[in-house]
Amino acid sequence: MNHSTVDFENPIGYYAPSVQELIVIDDVLSAMVGVEGRYILIKTGRGKMDDVTFHVDPSMDLALQELAKRIFPLCRSFLLINQFVESRSQFQNGLVNHAFSAALRALLLDYQAMVAQLEHQFRLGRLSLQGLWFYCQPMMGSMQALSIVIQKAAANNFSGSAVLNLLQSQAKAMAGDSAVRLLLEKMTQCASNAYMSILERWVYEGVINDPYGEFFIAENKSLQKESLTQDYDAKYWGQRYSLKDGIPSFLANIAQTILTTGKYLNVMRECGHNVQAPQSENSKLMSSGSNLQYLECIKAAYNFASGELLNLIKEKYDLMGKLRSIKHYLLLDQGDFLVHFMDIARDELAKKPDEVSVEKLQSLLDLALRTTAAAADPLHEGLTCVVERSSLLKRSSTFKDLELSQRSSDDNDLEEPVSITSLETFSLSYKVQWPLSIVLSRKALTKYQLIFRFLFHCKHVERQLCGAWQVHQGVKGLNTRGTALSRSSLLCRTNSIDDVIQHHDFFLDKCLRECLLLLPELLKKVQKLESMCLQYAAATQWLISSSIVLHNPEETTEPSKKTKQRRSGQVLKSTTRSAAVTESILKFEKEFNAELQGLGSMLSSSSQTEPYLAHLAQLILGVKSEQNGF
Repeated sequence: MNHSTVDFENPIGYYAPSVQELIVIDDVLSAMVGVEGRYILIKTGRGKMDDVTFHVDPSMDLALQELAKRIFPLCRSFLLINQFVESRSQFQNGLVNHAFSAALRALLLDYQAMVAQLEHQFRLGRLSLQGLWFYCQPMMGSMQALSIVIQKAAANNFSGSAVLNLLQSQAKAMAGDSAVRLLLEKMTQCASNAYMSILERWVYEGVINDPYGEFFIAENKSLQKESLTQDYDAKYWGQRYSLKDGIPSFLANIAQTILTTGKYLNVMRECGHNVQAPQSENSKLMSSGSNLQYLECIKAAYNFASGELLNLIKEKYDLMGKLRSIKHYLLLDQGDFLVHFMDIARDELAKKPDEVSVEKLQSLLDLALRTTAAAADPLHEGLTCVVERSSLLKRSSTFKDLELSQRSSDDNDLEEPVSITSLETFSLSYKVQWPLSIVLSRKALTKYQLIFRFLFHCKHVERQLCGAWQVHQGVKGLNTRGTALSRSSLLCRTNSIDDVIQHHDFFLDKCLRECLLLLPELLKKVQKLESMCLQYAAATQWLISSSIVLHNPEETTEPSKKTKQRRSGQVLKSTTRSAAVTESILKFEKEFNAELQGLGSMLSSSSQTEPYLAHLAQLILGVKSEQNGF
């Protein structure tokens, strides 16, 4: 029957079933591309993209209605996808939505080509409504799956990685339908191409080319590299580039590696060392189903960036030389300069912290460095003097970011001593330039300074005891034994600058723990022992010096009676003072042994939670046992 002879003003039920079928096929073909027919109407809800309904003339043959309604879901899917493509193609929706929309548009072109072929068959009289339903079935599942995806994406206003995650999760959910799963995987790959282009520039060049904020790495441009020498938390290294929420699921396990790779490339660029990871035909990043080739490319880029940066810092900026120099000066590995400095700066260091001249101390330090073996070290010029305003106990207890195993419950225990000298607050610092400030950050230098202050004061106590011993015995001093703080060999077996930072921090934290700087109660006990040692040394030198009977060489060999009487008085006084010396020394010894025993007991009890204290406890308690055995 010729459609031009049909009067469409009549209800469709007016016509014979054979004529109705022809009319319905024509209307359904129109509905399949979003166009209303004469007897099939399309209604969309205002403001609701997914509210699409189809209405048929109720007078239509029931069998034809049933067949037409089976095809309506395909028509609805086309409308939803077409609306999504039009809305998400706008520039503000991001590169991933643009790429996804382009892939959907290509799919719709194939779909429309299929509809055109069906219409051609219909014009030739070779298509029935049952045949139309047969040809539509292969597309039904794919179009419906895509319509579900775009409805979720539109409802949640997804963009970037959220769209990729949605596509991938939907593909996994369709594991039982291989055709639909392959289609969704293809859509995922097409949509991810734009995302992978952003990723490529980051891992190969260290550049974030992300105009719509879709990439999972954020850059905080307010943080500058110069802040590393002042910022204790090293925010530049940890927060200049950071991971955002919404990482694509196929990159989640390697996200930290991706972040680190680009960060390393940026450090080299900040150093003026322009470098780009080598690329090949196989280095293009693509995510396609089970193909994990992109993971290997990312790992290769990371290995390149890590190795290049580590070599740059080690070779060009002499990281090991700087660490060796700091070891010499702040860990007292090479202490001849310090002995000379303590001699010439004795008077200045005896002043209170607010009275000392840092400039004078700096000049004396420079003099000590130039006149000792340290003069041969070209890196000693970075050494500077610092006079803190708080005691070591107070400073270590307020040290940020360190978990103190024992905290004093009484805040008064951490009050500053009434009288504190620069000997107790003096410290050294080291001038560090970029990029070495990544490793030798403000935090690392603060740890070094705490260790130096502890060792410096111990050195002062040792010198005072040696002085007292020299006065008493007339010998040069004591040969003390100790364990040198050696460079951690772990630094020589690192693969990245982050490994260096981690091992360096581990080394410093170990030094802090074994110097008891993280345990305020034990540190206070050690300082009490040091204070007793200084009191003992001062008292011993004064008592012994004042009890010496000096012989005057100008006196005659046969002294007069008056001289004999004077000497008898001196001998009597000397004997009395000698008794006082002996009594005082015994008193100091008793108090010292009691404090030492207390420290040993505290170490022994603390070793249950801090195993590294066990050997110190055994050493102290062993020394005490030996003393009791004599």
